[in-house]
Amino acid sequence: MRPRIGIDLGGTKIEIAAFAADGVEMLRRRVATPQGDYRATLQAVAALVAEVERELGARGTLGIGMPGAESRATGRIKNANSTCLIGQPLRHDLESLLQREVRLANDANCFALSEAVDGAAAGAEVVFGVILGTGCGGGVVVRGQVLGGANAIAGEWGHNPLPWARDEERPGPACYCGKHGCIETWLSGPGLARDLRERAGRELRAEDIAILDDPDCLAAMARYEDRLARGLAQVVNLLDPEVIVLGGGLSRITRLYENVPRLWGSYIFSDTVATRLVPPTHGDSSGVRGAAWLWNGA
Repeated sequence: MRPRIGIDLGGTKIEIAAFAADGVEMLRRRVATPQGDYRATLQAVAALVAEVERELGARGTLGIGMPGAESRATGRIKNANSTCLIGQPLRHDLESLLQREVRLANDANCFALSEAVDGAAAGAEVVFGVILGTGCGGGVVVRGQVLGGANAIAGEWGHNPLPWARDEERPGPACYCGKHGCIETWLSGPGLARDLRERAGRELRAEDIAILDDPDCLAAMARYEDRLARGLAQVVNLLDPEVIVLGGGLSRITRLYENVPRLWGSYIFSDTVATRLVPPTHGDSSGVRGAAWLWNGA
Protein backbone atom coordinates (compact mmCIF):
# COMPACT_ATOMS: atom_id res chain seq x y z
CA MET A 1 0.00 0.00 0.00
CA ARG A 2 1.19 3.53 -0.76
CA PRO A 3 2.56 5.55 2.16
CA ARG A 4 0.22 8.17 3.61
CA ILE A 5 1.92 11.56 3.49
CA GLY A 6 0.60 14.37 5.65
CA ILE A 7 1.61 18.02 5.71
CA ASP A 8 0.89 20.54 8.44
CA LEU A 9 1.04 23.92 6.70
CA GLY A 10 1.48 26.37 9.55
CA GLY A 11 2.20 30.05 9.78
CA THR A 12 5.78 29.54 10.96
CA LYS A 13 6.70 26.01 9.84
CA ILE A 14 5.74 23.40 7.27
CA GLU A 15 5.96 19.87 8.62
CA ILE A 16 5.71 16.70 6.56
CA ALA A 17 5.51 13.09 7.73
CA ALA A 18 4.92 9.75 6.04
CA PHE A 19 3.05 6.87 7.65
CA ALA A 20 2.47 3.23 6.89
CA ALA A 21 -1.12 2.01 6.73
CA ASP A 22 -0.90 0.83 10.35
CA GLY A 23 0.03 4.32 11.57
CA VAL A 24 3.74 3.71 12.04
CA GLU A 25 5.71 6.85 11.24
CA MET A 26 8.25 6.31 8.49
CA LEU A 27 9.95 9.72 8.47
CA ARG A 28 9.40 13.37 9.29
CA ARG A 29 10.83 16.68 8.09
CA ARG A 30 10.12 20.38 8.67
CA VAL A 31 11.14 23.72 7.19
CA ALA A 32 10.32 27.33 7.97
CA THR A 33 7.29 28.72 6.18
CA PRO A 34 8.22 31.45 3.66
CA GLN A 35 6.63 34.43 5.35
CA GLY A 36 3.92 36.14 3.33
CA ASP A 37 5.01 34.51 0.07
CA TYR A 38 2.37 32.26 -1.51
CA ARG A 39 4.45 31.06 -4.47
CA ALA A 40 7.43 30.27 -2.27
CA THR A 41 5.11 28.33 0.04
CA LEU A 42 3.92 26.20 -2.86
CA GLN A 43 7.50 25.49 -3.88
CA ALA A 44 8.48 24.60 -0.29
CA VAL A 45 5.63 22.06 -0.11
CA ALA A 46 6.60 20.56 -3.47
CA ALA A 47 10.25 20.29 -2.44
CA LEU A 48 9.35 18.51 0.80
CA VAL A 49 7.12 16.02 -1.02
CA ALA A 50 9.85 15.31 -3.58
CA GLU A 51 12.46 14.81 -0.85
CA VAL A 52 10.26 12.44 1.18
CA GLU A 53 9.20 10.35 -1.81
CA ARG A 54 12.76 10.12 -3.05
CA GLU A 55 13.85 8.83 0.35
CA LEU A 56 10.94 6.39 0.59
CA GLY A 57 11.29 5.24 -3.00
CA ALA A 58 7.51 5.42 -3.36
CA ARG A 59 4.81 7.86 -4.37
CA GLY A 60 2.29 8.46 -1.60
CA THR A 61 -1.17 9.87 -1.05
CA LEU A 62 -1.05 13.50 0.10
CA GLY A 63 -3.21 15.28 2.65
CA ILE A 64 -2.64 18.83 3.89
CA GLY A 65 -3.85 20.52 7.05
CA MET A 66 -3.94 24.30 6.86
CA PRO A 67 -5.31 27.34 8.61
CA GLY A 68 -8.67 28.41 7.26
CA ALA A 69 -10.87 26.51 4.83
CA GLU A 70 -11.51 26.05 1.14
CA SER A 71 -14.57 28.01 0.00
CA ARG A 72 -17.33 25.81 -1.37
CA ALA A 73 -18.28 28.64 -3.73
CA THR A 74 -14.91 29.58 -5.22
CA GLY A 75 -12.42 26.85 -4.29
CA ARG A 76 -10.21 29.55 -2.80
CA ILE A 77 -8.93 29.76 0.78
CA LYS A 78 -10.88 31.78 3.34
CA ASN A 79 -10.65 32.46 7.09
CA ALA A 80 -6.89 31.79 7.25
CA ASN A 81 -4.67 33.58 9.75
CA SER A 82 -1.83 32.94 7.27
CA THR A 83 -3.07 35.80 5.17
CA CYS A 84 -1.00 35.03 2.06
CA LEU A 85 -3.25 31.98 1.54
CA ILE A 86 -6.50 33.97 1.54
CA GLY A 87 -8.11 34.11 -1.88
CA GLN A 88 -5.67 31.61 -3.38
CA PRO A 89 -6.68 28.39 -5.21
CA LEU A 90 -4.38 26.33 -3.01
CA ARG A 91 -5.63 22.87 -3.88
CA HIS A 92 -5.73 23.59 -7.62
CA ASP A 93 -2.21 25.01 -7.56
CA LEU A 94 -0.78 22.12 -5.55
CA GLU A 95 -2.46 19.52 -7.73
CA SER A 96 -1.03 21.19 -10.82
CA LEU A 97 2.42 21.37 -9.27
CA LEU A 98 2.45 17.82 -7.85
CA GLN A 99 0.43 16.13 -10.62
CA ARG A 100 -1.92 14.24 -8.28
CA GLU A 101 -5.04 14.64 -6.15
CA VAL A 102 -4.46 16.58 -2.95
CA ARG A 103 -6.88 16.54 -0.01
CA LEU A 104 -7.13 19.66 2.14
CA ALA A 105 -8.69 20.19 5.55
CA ASN A 106 -8.61 22.78 8.29
CA ASP A 107 -5.82 22.10 10.78
CA ALA A 108 -8.27 21.69 13.67
CA ASN A 109 -10.15 19.08 11.64
CA CYS A 110 -6.88 17.24 11.08
CA PHE A 111 -6.16 17.33 14.80
CA ALA A 112 -9.60 15.89 15.57
CA LEU A 113 -9.24 13.20 12.90
CA SER A 114 -5.86 12.09 14.19
CA GLU A 115 -7.14 11.69 17.73
CA ALA A 116 -10.32 9.97 16.51
CA VAL A 117 -8.51 7.43 14.33
CA ASP A 118 -5.83 6.15 16.70
CA GLY A 119 -5.49 8.66 19.50
CA ALA A 120 -7.29 9.70 22.66
CA ALA A 121 -10.74 9.30 21.07
CA ALA A 122 -10.12 6.09 19.11
CA GLY A 123 -13.36 4.17 18.59
CA ALA A 124 -15.68 7.05 19.48
CA GLU A 125 -18.53 7.73 17.07
CA VAL A 126 -18.62 11.52 17.47
CA VAL A 127 -15.48 13.47 18.43
CA PHE A 128 -14.95 17.20 18.92
CA GLY A 129 -11.33 18.36 18.76
CA VAL A 130 -10.41 21.72 20.25
CA ILE A 131 -7.29 23.80 19.61
CA LEU A 132 -6.51 26.12 22.53
CA GLY A 133 -3.48 28.13 21.52
CA THR A 134 -2.89 31.49 19.87
CA GLY A 135 -6.41 31.04 18.51
CA CYS A 136 -9.31 28.79 19.34
CA GLY A 137 -10.27 26.29 16.66
CA GLY A 138 -12.41 23.19 16.55
CA GLY A 139 -13.07 20.17 14.37
CA VAL A 140 -15.76 17.50 14.19
CA VAL A 141 -15.24 13.84 13.28
CA VAL A 142 -18.19 11.47 12.85
CA ARG A 143 -17.59 7.73 12.42
CA GLY A 144 -13.97 8.34 11.44
CA GLN A 145 -14.72 11.03 8.83
CA VAL A 146 -14.16 14.78 9.07
CA LEU A 147 -17.40 16.76 9.02
CA GLY A 148 -16.64 19.71 6.75
CA GLY A 149 -20.14 21.17 6.50
CA ALA A 150 -22.10 22.90 3.76
CA ASN A 151 -20.08 26.09 4.26
CA ALA A 152 -16.77 24.40 5.19
CA ILE A 153 -16.96 25.85 8.72
CA ALA A 154 -18.10 22.88 10.84
CA GLY A 155 -16.48 23.10 14.26
CA GLU A 156 -15.74 26.84 14.15
CA TRP A 157 -16.93 27.30 17.73
CA GLY A 158 -14.28 29.96 18.42
CA HIS A 159 -16.28 32.53 16.48
CA ASN A 160 -19.50 32.08 18.38
CA PRO A 161 -20.17 34.39 21.33
CA LEU A 162 -19.23 33.23 24.80
CA PRO A 163 -22.47 31.64 26.07
CA TRP A 164 -24.25 32.70 29.24
CA ALA A 165 -22.14 35.87 29.32
CA ARG A 166 -22.06 37.76 32.58
CA ASP A 167 -22.60 41.52 32.74
CA GLU A 168 -18.88 42.22 33.15
CA GLU A 169 -18.15 40.08 30.07
CA ARG A 170 -20.30 42.18 27.73
CA PRO A 171 -19.71 43.23 24.99
CA GLY A 172 -16.43 41.37 25.23
CA PRO A 173 -13.05 41.93 23.60
CA ALA A 174 -12.80 42.83 19.92
CA CYS A 175 -12.07 39.88 17.65
CA TYR A 176 -10.19 40.00 14.34
CA CYS A 177 -13.34 38.64 12.66
CA GLY A 178 -15.05 41.99 13.33
CA LYS A 179 -17.28 40.90 16.22
CA HIS A 180 -16.93 41.29 19.98
CA GLY A 181 -16.92 38.63 22.67
CA CYS A 182 -16.07 35.62 20.50
CA ILE A 183 -15.10 32.49 22.41
CA GLU A 184 -11.60 32.80 20.90
CA THR A 185 -11.05 36.17 22.58
CA TRP A 186 -11.63 34.56 25.98
CA LEU A 187 -10.20 31.05 25.66
CA SER A 188 -7.08 31.49 23.52
CA GLY A 189 -3.71 31.88 25.23
CA PRO A 190 -3.67 35.64 24.52
CA GLY A 191 -7.21 35.81 25.90
CA LEU A 192 -6.17 34.31 29.21
CA ALA A 193 -3.16 36.64 29.41
CA ARG A 194 -5.36 39.65 28.63
CA ASP A 195 -7.84 38.68 31.34
CA LEU A 196 -5.09 38.69 33.99
CA ARG A 197 -3.69 41.96 32.68
CA GLU A 198 -7.07 43.69 32.80
CA ARG A 199 -8.10 42.27 36.18
CA ALA A 200 -4.77 42.39 38.04
CA GLY A 201 -2.48 44.62 35.97
CA ARG A 202 0.04 41.80 35.52
CA GLU A 203 1.75 40.71 32.29
CA LEU A 204 2.25 36.92 32.20
CA ARG A 205 2.09 34.22 29.55
CA ALA A 206 -0.87 31.88 29.71
CA GLU A 207 1.39 28.92 30.48
CA ASP A 208 2.81 30.76 33.51
CA ILE A 209 -0.61 31.81 34.77
CA ALA A 210 -1.60 28.15 34.86
CA ILE A 211 1.21 27.09 37.17
CA LEU A 212 1.63 30.06 39.54
CA ASP A 213 0.02 29.51 42.92
CA ASP A 214 -0.97 33.06 43.82
CA PRO A 215 -4.41 34.67 44.25
CA ASP A 216 -4.40 36.61 40.96
CA CYS A 217 -3.44 33.61 38.82
CA LEU A 218 -5.74 31.23 40.67
CA ALA A 219 -8.65 33.62 40.13
CA ALA A 220 -7.79 34.00 36.43
CA MET A 221 -7.71 30.22 36.02
CA ALA A 222 -11.05 29.86 37.79
CA ARG A 223 -12.60 32.37 35.39
CA TYR A 224 -10.97 30.60 32.44
CA GLU A 225 -12.25 27.19 33.49
CA ASP A 226 -15.80 28.46 33.92
CA ARG A 227 -15.69 30.07 30.47
CA LEU A 228 -14.29 26.89 28.93
CA ALA A 229 -17.03 24.89 30.65
CA ARG A 230 -19.67 27.21 29.19
CA GLY A 231 -18.15 27.09 25.71
CA LEU A 232 -17.90 23.30 25.68
CA ALA A 233 -21.35 22.89 27.21
CA GLN A 234 -22.74 24.63 24.13
CA VAL A 235 -20.89 22.08 21.96
CA VAL A 236 -22.27 19.17 24.00
CA ASN A 237 -25.80 20.56 23.77
CA LEU A 238 -25.48 20.73 19.98
CA LEU A 239 -23.32 17.72 18.99
CA ASP A 240 -23.44 15.50 22.07
CA PRO A 241 -19.98 14.03 21.35
CA GLU A 242 -18.66 11.01 23.17
CA VAL A 243 -15.22 12.60 23.52
CA ILE A 244 -13.82 16.12 23.46
CA VAL A 245 -10.04 16.23 22.95
CA LEU A 246 -8.07 19.35 23.79
CA GLY A 247 -5.04 20.35 21.73
CA GLY A 248 -2.77 23.36 21.46
CA GLY A 249 -0.50 24.82 24.10
CA LEU A 250 -3.19 25.20 26.76
CA SER A 251 -4.11 21.51 26.50
CA ARG A 252 -1.06 20.85 28.71
CA ILE A 253 -2.82 22.47 31.70
CA THR A 254 -3.73 19.30 33.58
CA ARG A 255 -6.23 20.89 35.97
CA LEU A 256 -8.61 21.54 33.06
CA TYR A 257 -9.48 17.85 32.71
CA GLU A 258 -10.82 17.65 36.25
CA ASN A 259 -12.23 21.12 36.80
CA VAL A 260 -14.06 21.75 33.52
CA PRO A 261 -16.21 18.57 33.60
CA ARG A 262 -17.02 19.37 37.23
CA LEU A 263 -18.37 22.76 36.08
CA TRP A 264 -20.03 22.02 32.76
CA GLY A 265 -22.88 19.92 34.18
CA SER A 266 -24.75 23.03 35.31
CA TYR A 267 -24.79 24.32 31.70
CA ILE A 268 -25.50 21.08 29.80
CA PHE A 269 -29.14 20.22 29.12
CA SER A 270 -29.00 16.71 30.58
CA ASP A 271 -29.38 14.98 33.93
CA THR A 272 -25.97 13.30 33.52
CA VAL A 273 -22.99 13.98 31.24
CA ALA A 274 -21.17 11.00 29.73
CA THR A 275 -18.94 13.09 27.43
CA ARG A 276 -15.25 12.70 28.29
CA LEU A 277 -12.76 15.57 28.23
CA VAL A 278 -9.29 14.20 27.47
CA PRO A 279 -5.76 15.34 26.56
CA PRO A 280 -4.37 14.36 23.15
CA THR A 281 -2.37 11.21 22.59
CA HIS A 282 -0.33 12.57 19.69
CA GLY A 283 -0.07 16.19 20.81
CA ASP A 284 1.76 18.43 18.36
CA SER A 285 2.00 15.52 15.89
CA SER A 286 -1.76 15.30 15.47
CA GLY A 287 -1.97 17.92 12.72
CA VAL A 288 0.35 16.11 10.34
CA ARG A 289 -1.05 12.69 11.29
CA GLY A 290 -4.62 13.83 10.67
CA ALA A 291 -3.65 15.26 7.29
CA ALA A 292 -2.29 11.84 6.32
CA TRP A 293 -5.52 10.18 7.52
CA LEU A 294 -7.59 12.27 5.13
CA TRP A 295 -6.92 9.32 2.81
CA ASN A 296 -8.36 6.71 5.16
CA GLY A 297 -10.11 4.01 3.16
CA ALA A 298 -8.34 4.97 -0.06
